[in-house]
Amino acid sequence: MHPNPSFRQASPNRNIGFARERGFGTLATNGADGPLTAHVPFLLSEDGKRAELHLMRSNPIARASAVPTKAVITVTGPDSYISPDWYHVADQVPTWNYVAIRITGTLVPLPHDQLHALLDRLSTHFETQLLPKAPWHSDKMSDGVMDRMMRQILPYQFDISDIDGTWKLGQNKPHDVRLSAADHVAAYGIGQDTPTLCALMRGANTEIPE
Repeated sequence: MHPNPSFRQASPNRNIGFARERGFGTLATNGADGPLTAHVPFLLSEDGKRAELHLMRSNPIARASAVPTKAVITVTGPDSYISPDWYHVADQVPTWNYVAIRITGTLVPLPHDQLHALLDRLSTHFETQLLPKAPWHSDKMSDGVMDRMMRQILPYQFDISDIDGTWKLGQNKPHDVRLSAADHVAAYGIGQDTPTLCALMRGANTEIPE
């Protein structure tokens, strides 16, 4: 996470809410030959104490995590390059504004008979966000197909020890300077989901001097 406390003032509930809604991140552990990563959907509990996820049996993290293993899930949000020219004040340098949540904890293997219910909870979480589309359910699968597919998947629980967030939105800049940069992000932003980042920058109301 960014070391500047200006960008780490979000409440635990805001960090949890963002990570839960996003529901997708990069899982990282230490392997015998170096770091291992996997991109995973997950379901985060309302209190932020636990997440549920699954991995393919062939995933290197699955092979290395037959026992509880320390791990991190990084959830990234909107981001954009910020040109110094956009501030319209002297002596600025290029930077990158972004939102990122770090979830630290322990990856715990679960009994395989818990996999189907876990997958149903995960799909329900995302299908609900597609309403009024009729939600997809695993019972729509042909007989035997779901069971065959699940043989290749392993269920996990992620016991969470900490959730921290970086909301780098230009809070360390004067209000008008930050709004100028936000306007340029809206017009020219280089990154991902720049309209959301622009809105967050405009709504940032904590100004801490550099």
